[in-house]
Amino acid sequence: MTAEGKKIGVVLAGCGYLDGAEIQEATLTLLALDRLGVEVIAMAPNKEQAHVVDHQKAEPVENSSRNVFDESARITRGNLKELGSVSADELDALILPGGFGAAKNLSDFAFNGTDMSVDENLEKLIRDMRAAEKPMGFICIAPAIAAKVLSDVAPQLTIGNDPDTAAALKSMGAEHRDCPVDEIVVDERLKVVSTPAYMLGPSIAPVAKGIDKLVAKVISYL
Repeated sequence: MTAEGKKIGVVLAGCGYLDGAEIQEATLTLLALDRLGVEVIAMAPNKEQAHVVDHQKAEPVENSSRNVFDESARITRGNLKELGSVSADELDALILPGGFGAAKNLSDFAFNGTDMSVDENLEKLIRDMRAAEKPMGFICIAPAIAAKVLSDVAPQLTIGNDPDTAAALKSMGAEHRDCPVDEIVVDERLKVVSTPAYMLGPSIAPVAKGIDKLVAKVISYL
């Protein structure tokens, strides 16, 4: 399967699963897209992270700050655009890898639960993609963002099988489907695809299978 000439937006949330984008999920997404011959337009918001986490101790670092855009550029080797500078008209599809950054920097789901808000530029991009009936993929915890932004159309989504998170998505208007790590949930009506990735893990190989399937399905709509 190839989709040469198609432009796929990938939104990142920093660099590191506890306070930014999950690096393996982001890399696997970029790899799968590159193998299909598409043009990736990577994006990230230009703002400070919610906080910085020591990834060995899994604890916040006091008096430390990092910029989401600068950190995301580490993953894309500097090839990155500011979220808000790319419109839905410029994209054929959109994919959001996970990591706590999706719930801390792209939204505040990690702090406010179902009362969450979503980065205004990201919310507009997702809404505009939906209005244009363009496909989207949401990985790991990123389906929480889809549940919030697309609540009026009740998307079918998965975050795996965590009952509390699944209940949160349902309360925001989504229809949650349990799903193993190496599979996907597809909302054919909305062209929305999701996979649990490191919401389940436990390692990169099964996570890769799910992400490969998600990317292939998203691209199949083009």
